Amino acid sequence: MSNLSVPIKKLPPNVKGQVRYRFVVDVGIDPVTGKRKQLTRTFETLKEARVEYARITSRRHEGTFVPPNKITVNEWLDRWLAMKAEDLEETTIYNYQITLDRSRGKLGQIRLQELREEDVEEWMHWALKHGRVRGDRADTPLGVTSVDMSLARLMEALGRAVTRRLVYVNVAEHVTIPRKARKEERKNKQEVMPWNVQEVQTFVHGIMEERLYAPLLLSLMGLRPAEVCGLRWTDVDLEDASITIANTRTMMGNRYVVEKDTKSMAGERALPLPAPLLAALTSFKALQAKEKLALGEAYVASGYVLVHETGVAFTIKQLRRRAYRLMDLLGLRRVRVYDARASCFTFLANEGVPDHILARWAGHTNVKTTKRWYVKPDVEDLREAATAWDGLHGAPTQHVRDCEI
Repeated sequence: MSNLSVPIKKLPPNVKGQVRYRFVVDVGIDPVTGKRKQLTRTFETLKEARVEYARITSRRHEGTFVPPNKITVNEWLDRWLAMKAEDLEETTIYNYQITLDRSRGKLGQIRLQELREEDVEEWMHWALKHGRVRGDRADTPLGVTSVDMSLARLMEALGRAVTRRLVYVNVAEHVTIPRKARKEERKNKQEVMPWNVQEVQTFVHGIMEERLYAPLLLSLMGLRPAEVCGLRWTDVDLEDASITIANTRTMMGNRYVVEKDTKSMAGERALPLPAPLLAALTSFKALQAKEKLALGEAYVASGYVLVHETGVAFTIKQLRRRAYRLMDLLGLRRVRVYDARASCFTFLANEGVPDHILARWAGHTNVKTTKRWYVKPDVEDLREAATAWDGLHGAPTQHVRDCEI
């Protein structure tokens, strides 16, 4: 083999009389043991062996070589989620898991290094037609947004696999949902607008005798449902007419409660209380004092603002059910409790409240987030613009009138 330019060894014929070619090449240092790592490859022809040896050594010198491994997509996603869990909140990781579970069934058992862009594309097209796999809606299409989120998480996980030298390329990087599918969903999906001013006022006046009048007003003041459920009386200063948003109570999969601090640093904020809400909270605190006195030792002193008559804190799910029941009783459109934020910030924007104040009130770092997702003017909000347009149209001049005569 002295005529070979690379260290490829010709093996003796096997029992079938086949001659094969093998080489051993250094592929770096094991980060755990610190020992030299070697890769052995065997081929049926000398040409194949030379091509592979050249490819490996070239990428090794470039620092882009990826040693073979048997890790599956599922195994890598598990490892990636474990790494992300060190930096993300429990609820965020749970949402990541749900998002990635949509693709695991079709892609999870494929070896990470064998995953192709075509595999990801096939999953994407399948998900847009049959992606729901649970409940009575199984085998029906997943929404474009859901598929988009799954692709984004998968691309992020595969990007980390590239940096870890587990794969050479991120095969999900250029997979995008076709514009045709996006347009089709927009055409068939009716957007549910948040309540307008008249609907909000109908709701407010209709629930004045409701026990949860004050907490529901907090939602209409722009607080997230998790912030309403997490608000404690120690966060409420009735004398100063202000509240501090510093604690949230949310749910994971509608199954169990998770209590944590605010969504972001900007989410931890102090807000002044409007006069009607100050009066409502004052009355609600007095009512709870009476309920505690009536129940005695059976009363649960949870310390939360939003509690049942027994003192037990409400969950987001329970708040949502109570709000929907009231909407039905008042004959109002069912909207998400969360969308009360949009009703609040759309009204404040229309009233001329500056953008930076809106963002601070909403608990956002970026003003663009508030304006993009929570300021949603309807046709009546645009009526003033239509009136202003009259000035552009103008009245006919005297010369035009004379010509008409």
